[in-house]
Amino acid sequence: MNILIITGGSSGIGKAIAQKYTSENYTVISISRSKALTVNYQQIIADLSSISNTIEAIHSAFDNLNLETISSITFVNNAGSLGEVNTLGNLDSKKIQDIIQLNTTTPLVLANEFIRFTKNLTCKKQIINISSGAAVNPYQGWSIYCASKAAIEMMTKTIATEQNELSNGVKCIAIKPGVVDTNMQIQIRNTPQSDFKDVKRFVELKENNELYSPEFVANRIYQIDAQNQLENGAIIDIRKF
Repeated sequence: MNILIITGGSSGIGKAIAQKYTSENYTVISISRSKALTVNYQQIIADLSSISNTIEAIHSAFDNLNLETISSITFVNNAGSLGEVNTLGNLDSKKIQDIIQLNTTTPLVLANEFIRFTKNLTCKKQIINISSGAAVNPYQGWSIYCASKAAIEMMTKTIATEQNELSNGVKCIAIKPGVVDTNMQIQIRNTPQSDFKDVKRFVELKENNELYSPEFVANRIYQIDAQNQLENGAIIDIRKF
């Protein structure tokens, strides 16, 4: 049995990934704050900005699995938020904490629990973290998002370094999906230029049909996963893969 557990599987990239893996006969479990309609994978509703809810959700996911029958298990850290778009000095400090919690602390907690639950498994086991070009490219108005995605990439490399020391360690990679036609892009395009000076570039990407579809990204991620030839700790940009 092949297993995929994913956060944010109710919409956007997460939903497309969940549907792709389901079509490839994976048992898929989504953990997200809302429920997707007309899908045939398991959904656990949880507030991922709450650590206690996050831990309860990942425990619930594993409670429903028979670990003895698993031939591969993949965890995708996908859920995240752009947060409030504005420059530092003009942000709500509580909202800064909330976005760092969702984008950085929650993925760390989930990776911690996933590694703990799978430590005795000898099958293929891996964590795929969804990163962004914002991890290495600073955008004015995106300081929290950029910082949180940079943290995701360092988290990826550190987990890989730790797990490489083990005979049955977890493989961990990060994938940058490019600019994808999701609700986050709508939020970006609706941001006043006074708060985000690069908004025109993202408007033009949409107008010129240069955005990837979530389904395209999901297919590429599945291909990368299925090949299973990447070095542990790799950071992959699907535009260059």
